[in-house]
Amino acid sequence: MYHNFGLFIGGAWTSGTASAEVVSPVTGKLLAEVPVARIGDTRAALDAAAAALPLLRAMGGFGRADALHRAADEMIRRADEAARMICLETGKPIAQAAREWVLACDQFRWYAEEARRIYGRIIDSRVPGGRFEVTREAVGITGAFTAWNFPAALPARKLAPALAAGCPVVLRPSSQTPGVAMVMVDCLRAAGLPDGAVNLVIGATGDTYAPIMADARVRKVSLTGSTRIGQQMIRDAADTVKKVSMELGGNAPLIVYDDADLEAALDVAVPTKFANCGQVCVTPDRFFIHDSLHDAFVQGFVARAARIRLGDGLDPATGMGPLINAGRLAEIEAIVQDAVAAGATLAHGGRRADRNQGFFFEPTVLTGVSDDMRVFAEENFGPIAAITRFRDEDEVLARANASEMGLSAYAFTRSPDRARRTVAALKAGMVGINSFAMAASEAPFGGTNHSGMGREGGSEGIGDYLDTKLAQIVF
Repeated sequence: MYHNFGLFIGGAWTSGTASAEVVSPVTGKLLAEVPVARIGDTRAALDAAAAALPLLRAMGGFGRADALHRAADEMIRRADEAARMICLETGKPIAQAAREWVLACDQFRWYAEEARRIYGRIIDSRVPGGRFEVTREAVGITGAFTAWNFPAALPARKLAPALAAGCPVVLRPSSQTPGVAMVMVDCLRAAGLPDGAVNLVIGATGDTYAPIMADARVRKVSLTGSTRIGQQMIRDAADTVKKVSMELGGNAPLIVYDDADLEAALDVAVPTKFANCGQVCVTPDRFFIHDSLHDAFVQGFVARAARIRLGDGLDPATGMGPLINAGRLAEIEAIVQDAVAAGATLAHGGRRADRNQGFFFEPTVLTGVSDDMRVFAEENFGPIAAITRFRDEDEVLARANASEMGLSAYAFTRSPDRARRTVAALKAGMVGINSFAMAASEAPFGGTNHSGMGREGGSEGIGDYLDTKLAQIVF
């Protein structure tokens, strides 16, 4: 399934000299073999990016905008191919895969227009006959590293703003889900960007990540991944003083206040929690439910979770697919067992699904969870809703903030005053009130504390790919 693609270096597809296996999470069996890069391939990609830098800058914002629109047109044309690839590699339901590709297309549309709006400004000078000119220009070559859970949306969030700014990119997607990035890069190839403006390498850390981080020509790196990897990237970037932006882990609280619309909260909380089998960094993990609504919330949540159909994402009737690999399956099983052993009550699920293949785990609901349990204190990144009670607003806000993570947080209330107090009090880069809809091309996406730095999306998203230059001009 990867035979038409491979590595993309200097404007051409190449098969490389080595390969690795990609495993289907639905069957647990070999899906295909994918070409992987050796260190020489990555260095060739960096050389190609360096050669493309002046060409990409010379296109100007309007030229780059036209190319990104052409890429989006091609992505729309190939939407069915891309959605099927997402589904095969991740196992997520086909409707979710198709929606993800639409969101990826929208990133290129948005940043095509942002490319036309890279503004400077003029400042009066104190020097007679002088003036200050402030301009913004591409920071330079960018290294982009993406995770497997959203194999289309995550690369798009990095490729679109970087190219709009005039930065060539060396993209390294997850080796577990490489095909979707290949389709996207091929759409960019068809858009007529200069050779080397986009490069794609897949492979081991020593052959891909290490040479990108060591190369002084790379002036910016962007990561979507774990906090542990982000911490290492910050250390590695220091040697060559690269700009760094990253979206790392989350452990989002959901607060359901006593005045919430219970049915409305349940109707959106259940599909949000179990989308992509819970493998979503912004999904709610810690459910704080007011005492007066707790029992009814649990009853309604379990009833809805029980109706979710597990299966192959290519089947339109499937509501939830598998976890990504056997390691995640074992980890989720252990997290549930630890919680039950510590005193939590298993209200629903909690087991590997009754299937003879793949990495399926039942939608799981735990109640009676305490804040110090692993399922509550750490991001579980799986189909587990961990539910606890609260009585007081100040109490729940303090408990919700008792985490090193600060990516997203949510609350349901009918009170505008309480909503404003909650937004102000929660320590998170993104807060949803009566909504989980955080990801949009026009809005800045990102977190605080151990959840990362920088923003992707919105007018803020292009800023990380631009340097500000000041000139004092006197005549």
